[in-house]
Amino acid sequence: MITPVKEILERARKGGYAVGAFNTVNLETTRAIVEAALEMGSPVIIQMTEKTMEYGGGRGMYQLVKNDAEFYAPSIPIGIHLDHGHSFEIVERAAEIGYNSVMYDGSRKSFEDNLETTKKITQFCHDKEISVQAELGSVPYLGEVNVGEIDWDKYMTDPVQAEKFVAETEIDSLAVAIGNAHGFVKERSEPDYERLEKINQAVNIPLILHGASDWENGRVSEVIKRGITCFNVDTALRLAFVNNLIKSVREQENVSFDVRKLLGDAREAVKKTVKEKIKIFGSEGKA
Repeated sequence: MITPVKEILERARKGGYAVGAFNTVNLETTRAIVEAALEMGSPVIIQMTEKTMEYGGGRGMYQLVKNDAEFYAPSIPIGIHLDHGHSFEIVERAAEIGYNSVMYDGSRKSFEDNLETTKKITQFCHDKEISVQAELGSVPYLGEVNVGEIDWDKYMTDPVQAEKFVAETEIDSLAVAIGNAHGFVKERSEPDYERLEKINQAVNIPLILHGASDWENGRVSEVIKRGITCFNVDTALRLAFVNNLIKSVREQENVSFDVRKLLGDAREAVKKTVKEKIKIFGSEGKA
């Protein structure tokens, strides 16, 4: 059942576990996430980026997720979320389509510009009962940083700024940077747990960790203790899908032209990955 993302995050925060926000790009990925959530009895968030909205059509992708969740998993809380919206215009579009949760990512702007635009977006969204996630600090992508050692102090979330940012923007959740990284960027050798504790003490909203595809049990449990209530997972699902697809084609003596078989196997690989993440995050049975 479609459930407000804000409600899903607040339940996780109170329950001492985290939920997965899994990125979808097509029917197969969507079905894999929904089936995994149903089989594990876990709430999930299914999210799409601007590029995915362009690829599959914003309205079409939204309806795909909504219809699949409502028909196949009516007992499971499933949120639909815009991931990394970079402008007021894309947020407006998501609101018009029906999203009840959006992320505005102004993390590459100055603190002042990020704050002012986020404030404007939050006012717009709250009038429509849409929850807002923002990012403070910067979670690096490949291409933004040089290969090798990273000066992490340039990317980390400042706890003092976080307190001011949350108070003035009135956002519903905050994505933080504590040494985590998107995609294949090498992360900080050890997350800055002390910084996360200070951020959690400074604000009273759910905290989100992006770039969490490769996070496992030890680190996960440590950051949940310190306020993380949601992990974004994208790269791990892409790898599962593409690697399985390549493997299926290579291993067949006579390549099958049944696209349903090839994509169906890839879907199962994604579902397996989602189920593994649900266990690690502690949301199994929390639906």
